[in-house]
Amino acid sequence: MTADEVVTLRTELDRLVTDPAVRQDERAIVEPHSREIRSVFEVHRFSEVFAALAADPRVAGRARQILGSDVYVHQSRVNVKPGFGASGFYWHSDFETWHAEDGLPQMRTVSVSIALTANYATNGSLMIMPGSHRTFLGCAGATPKDNYKQSLQMQDAGTPSHEALGTFADACGIRQFTGPAGSATWFDCNAMHGSGDNITPYPRSNVFFVFNSVENRPEAPFAAPVRRPSFIASREFTPVG
Repeated sequence: MTADEVVTLRTELDRLVTDPAVRQDERAIVEPHSREIRSVFEVHRFSEVFAALAADPRVAGRARQILGSDVYVHQSRVNVKPGFGASGFYWHSDFETWHAEDGLPQMRTVSVSIALTANYATNGSLMIMPGSHRTFLGCAGATPKDNYKQSLQMQDAGTPSHEALGTFADACGIRQFTGPAGSATWFDCNAMHGSGDNITPYPRSNVFFVFNSVENRPEAPFAAPVRRPSFIASREFTPVG
């Protein structure tokens, strides 16, 4: 991604997180303590700039190549981690939630994280256990009603046990996504991943696009009473790109 493209994306990110109307929208998730914006979901609908990025051949075209079919955007969001205390995201597999709560039947879904600021090893960058996607890990316990309202701020239900995480880490290791703004990493929907708090002075912001195969449309949730809202799990299946 060019330097000019990164500047455009950063400018758009700043516009979104400072817009009072965005902050009041249910698609904006705030930090539980500081009340600063943590995530903004459905950014490809909030913003023509991010919509264009989702449809960019370098992005949507790669998703089609990986999944072997046309794709649609199952979920999009910006994650904002300002310095000095922004909280992390605990270890989890996305597919466990997307299967249980959104009704995705198969692992035909892939995510891309594009850095909007420099991602350092020290400022809460994404950590992945490579190879963990080969094993599905279901989590014990029932899914609480409206679990997404809590989990988007601080994840609790649907997280693996310490024993399971230790086994995965020993078998797979842990790698970090670091790099300058404009860098990107792709990861499977079943990959175990997470990120730590950002206690450095350096902000870390990324945009995520989750692409699902059009052949893998969601069904009824497999382990939850109702589906999550459409801004988290899209009901619009028009191919992108």
